[in-house]
Amino acid sequence: MKKSEICILGGTGFVGRYLIDQLSKRDVTIRVPTRHRQRHRNLLINPKVNLIEADIHDEAALESLLTGADVVINLVGILHGSPAAFRKIHIELPKKVVNLCNRLCVPRLLHMSALQAGSANALSQYLRSKGEGENTAHHLSSHKLKVTSFRPSLIFGEGDHLFSHFATLLRLPMLTIPLACPDARFAPIHAADVADTLIQSIDRAESFGKRYDLCGPKEYSLMELMEFTERCIGVRRLIVGLNESMSKLQSKILGMLPGQLMTMDNFLTMQLPSTCSGPFPELFDIEHTPIESVVPHYLGRKNQQVRYMEYRKWTNRA
Repeated sequence: MKKSEICILGGTGFVGRYLIDQLSKRDVTIRVPTRHRQRHRNLLINPKVNLIEADIHDEAALESLLTGADVVINLVGILHGSPAAFRKIHIELPKKVVNLCNRLCVPRLLHMSALQAGSANALSQYLRSKGEGENTAHHLSSHKLKVTSFRPSLIFGEGDHLFSHFATLLRLPMLTIPLACPDARFAPIHAADVADTLIQSIDRAESFGKRYDLCGPKEYSLMELMEFTERCIGVRRLIVGLNESMSKLQSKILGMLPGQLMTMDNFLTMQLPSTCSGPFPELFDIEHTPIESVVPHYLGRKNQQVRYMEYRKWTNRA
């Protein structure tokens, strides 16, 4: 990759951290916007990163961020929210980004979408809005702006939501864990592999205008992923898979609680398999990272931290 000025929208998020780590090994300068600069001050020690406090939904601020960029990478997305929030983040923001890229003569845009985004069978706001945003990014591109979009399955890695959430849930003093949508299918892909794929695509003309489904090396049901987490942290629980009606009920109840561990929209999203119909795109040289090679290590470290904190609480009481 030649020396480049790269702007990463959503760079302070989960995948963004992996992407910044890999890009920092190259001859690049990285702009990362955030609403709260002090919350991400760990990035300030990286000499390649320019952490900029800005609201990316403000068009003037966004224009300033994108001016002079060689590559823009849009990783921004949400899993929970109102229809208005999904529209603002998944549809309106990509439209602003691609229009500004065209106006400012930015030559390259990478857009993060999701498997099954825009599928005719998609019922969830998440997948529908992701699909519309992806289509917008491609349809508004020009001969000067080359767009590539990526549709990953479940992304895992240290700091992820699924395995870390499962581990927290399994550590609770509960004998039985009710699991909604136990048969939902996923092909988890490591965040570092996703980041590597994006980076490899930047200068590859063969990827211009393409949309890529990204899956890991193996498929699992949600029940299998929960049981795998159970083994990683060394606990035993009775995990009860819920049928469709009970899964809906659990989703509705959890969606009304603070934190929204699961919503009805998540239930609708999981009605479609998050798996790939074909092999990983041959264009990219990726050595896949299976969940078995990394998840036990970072969940194990967290398990040790939990035991240490419990020990400290006990000693303080003593």
